[in-house]
Amino acid sequence: MKVTDVKTFVVDCFRTNWVFVKVYTDEGITGVGEGTLEYKEKALVGAIDHIKSYLIGKDPRQIEKHYHDIYRDAYWRGGAVLMSALSAVEMALWDILGKSLGVPVYQLLGGKVNEDCRIYVNGWFAGAKEPEEFAEKAKIAIERGVTAMKWDPFGKSYLQISNADLDKALRCIAAVREAVGNSVDLLIEGHGRFDIPTSVKIARELEQFKPMLFEEPVPPDNLDALKAVKDKSPVAISAGERLYTRWDYRKMFDIAAADYIQPDISHAGGIMELKKIAAEAECRYMAFAPHNPSGPVANAATLQLAACCPNFTILEIMYSDVEWRKDICNEQLEYKNGYITIPQKPGLGIEIDESECAKHPYQPHTLRHYTGALTDIRPAKTEFYF
Repeated sequence: MKVTDVKTFVVDCFRTNWVFVKVYTDEGITGVGEGTLEYKEKALVGAIDHIKSYLIGKDPRQIEKHYHDIYRDAYWRGGAVLMSALSAVEMALWDILGKSLGVPVYQLLGGKVNEDCRIYVNGWFAGAKEPEEFAEKAKIAIERGVTAMKWDPFGKSYLQISNADLDKALRCIAAVREAVGNSVDLLIEGHGRFDIPTSVKIARELEQFKPMLFEEPVPPDNLDALKAVKDKSPVAISAGERLYTRWDYRKMFDIAAADYIQPDISHAGGIMELKKIAAEAECRYMAFAPHNPSGPVANAATLQLAACCPNFTILEIMYSDVEWRKDICNEQLEYKNGYITIPQKPGLGIEIDESECAKHPYQPHTLRHYTGALTDIRPAKTEFYF
């Protein structure tokens, strides 16, 4: 079997653009992957094109060799663009291998330890601005069976937060906690906003609401700062969505900078790299909770890892999406009581529709995280997809 072509499909999805990769072979078997990299899509497409020149004519089933050689020969190693391109292609190669053998990818990684996958939802708060609006959105989510939800209540704040803005954030969390009761897990997102003293101050205020975790309280560039917050925080700390490969994670593990690790399958190197990172975390009794706010192919690939990683804890998933998500792929999720059943189809178990992808071409989008527009995450018309 030889690779004959590699194509990218960039699909507008309102807040960003999905970036899908499809690898073609001379035996008619194709594989799909996803490297959705918010706001750097053009650079990502260029990086995938470089990888294409390496892959053409090679056996797609030699995944470990290709990963090693592509990473090595990039020379300027790591970083979001290279690793997202490599992640997407690596996923597609696993999809091809699974299809060629007629088994799900998790079967190639040691088989299942989990029949289903607990999820927490992101994006459930779309359009909410005031605490009361968040509370109403939360009630709707739990009526649909949601048992864990995440959001960032901190508005425009960066590095520090005023007493007035912190008070509003705390009122928002209190309103949601009152709306959903104590049986629903709340996860509080920081988006790498704050300095050490502000993060510690917020973490201490969060304790009263019994959150599952406080995610990425400090910027991702300094793991010693993250460790300093963790050491003083009365609530669990999570991080890792902006770390790439096991080498970036090495210091995270060496200094035990977080309680939950959150590598993203679209950015940290793909399926096998996340499997290796999860194994490192397992022997340190750190929980594996992958970052997963992207598109349907990344979600399908991450579910394969949820099946076969013993320390898998919980998976992020988008609560709703643009109405054309159901058109651009054949995604079918079986959801019940806060869990998604692990799919059984060969490979990743998902296909994209090239013609439907073409109907929603690239659109430029800008970062919303520090502008106060973070809840503008969905268009007026959306689809629930589980």
